[in-house]
Amino acid sequence: MIKRKLKEGIDDTGTPDMKYYAFDWDDNIMEMPTQIILMDDKGNEIGMTTEDFADYREMIGKEPFEYEGHEIVNFAPNAFRYFTTEGDKNFIVDAMIAKPSAAWNDFVECLNGGSIFAIITARGHSPYILKEACYNLLISNFRGLSAEQCVKNLHKFRDFVGEETPRNMDVIREYLDMCKFYPVSYGKGSAAKPEELKNEALEEFINYIKEMSQVIGKRAYLKNLVSNNFVPKLGVSDDDLKNLQSYQRRFKKELGGEGDVDMKLYSTRGGKKSIYKGEDNL
Repeated sequence: MIKRKLKEGIDDTGTPDMKYYAFDWDDNIMEMPTQIILMDDKGNEIGMTTEDFADYREMIGKEPFEYEGHEIVNFAPNAFRYFTTEGDKNFIVDAMIAKPSAAWNDFVECLNGGSIFAIITARGHSPYILKEACYNLLISNFRGLSAEQCVKNLHKFRDFVGEETPRNMDVIREYLDMCKFYPVSYGKGSAAKPEELKNEALEEFINYIKEMSQVIGKRAYLKNLVSNNFVPKLGVSDDDLKNLQSYQRRFKKELGGEGDVDMKLYSTRGGKKSIYKGEDNL
């Protein structure tokens, strides 16, 4: 188990770079065509994009508002039908035709480097489906992703821990098995208000990488690689400022540089990536 946990980015010296990533999916990594289904005042079902939903979600069901020429009054029955296990097959297809969003370059850097990451999304698909989508994107070399570069770095990790790669091992699948996939409304919760569930997922991931960094630090010490202090660096990106605000409140210690993890938040609202500066952004 210790050896299996040593999977992450390698710097130019051959030492783990201690960089980890936590990504929201929709309108952060990718602009997915999946829509939330709302109801207008005439009883018609109206689709809303995930990007627009981030702006309107606090209004839905509380007061009528105009959207795309319709007066929206509430959610439709089973409004998130395409964001649950019912939409698992569609998610795989949608991911392969979606456009990259503001965090895409970070996603490419992460996977090509073999860094450990988490997907923390309000969706309710099975975790396996999220992992399978990442696998398909990577082995397809989708828009800058490189399976070859990823495998090269994964072999470097094995060299670091003194392991040989068994013949016929799918190292990419083994790598993705070590990453974390949190569709937080899977089996519980609501995709309409995911903040607290996302907090719980991020806290679990932080504990995971802290444990991992301790193991790596011991391995580096045995190899006399003592120049790195082995404090994990975690970048968290999300397009929804409500989620970022919630993260900021929950993880003040990590964001203030006082914890065991050096954490930074990034907003990808409106398709532009920037460091999240706090509640003034709302």
